[in-house]
Amino acid sequence: MLKFFTLSVIMLGFLWGKSMPISVGDPAPEFSLSDENGQIHALSQYRGQKIVVYFYPKDDTPGCTKEACGIRDEFSSFVDNQIVVFGVSYDNASSHRKFKKKFDLPFHLLSDEDKSVSKLYGADGMFFPSRKTYLIDEDGKLLKIYDKVNVLNHAEDILRTFAKND
Repeated sequence: MLKFFTLSVIMLGFLWGKSMPISVGDPAPEFSLSDENGQIHALSQYRGQKIVVYFYPKDDTPGCTKEACGIRDEFSSFVDNQIVVFGVSYDNASSHRKFKKKFDLPFHLLSDEDKSVSKLYGADGMFFPSRKTYLIDEDGKLLKIYDKVNVLNHAEDILRTFAKND
C-alpha cells in the first residue's frame, strides 16, 4: 500500500508539472518576455497582427542558426505581409545579443529563462525548449502549430501557411 501511495504521489507531481495541451483555434497563451535588449514584449501588444512565435533549443547552434537565418533571408516577405516574428529560447539577453549580431537577425529573440512561456505553449524541455512554431492570427488565435520543423525551409512554410489563410 505504501508503494502504491508513493508511486501515486510521484505520478501526480509529474503530471502537475506538465503543460496543458493547446490546439489550433485556441487563444494563444498570453506572455510577457524581455528581448535581447531588455525590452518587454507582451503578446497582447501585437493584437491585430499576424505573429510567429518559434521556440528553439539554443543560440548559435547549427540547427537553430539555419532556422534563424532562413527567417532572416525571407524577412522582407514577413515584413511585406505584416508578420511579427519572435524567436524564444532559454538563453539570456547577452547570448541573444551575440547571436543576433553575429547573424544579422532582424527580429527579436526573447528570453524564457524560467521556462514558463515554453511550458504554457507545450514547448518546454528539461534543458532546452522543443523546436516548435506557433502561428497566431490577428484575433490572437492559434492558426497553426508546427511540431516538426524542417530548419532548411521553415520560413517558406510559415509564409505559405499565412498566405493560404488570408
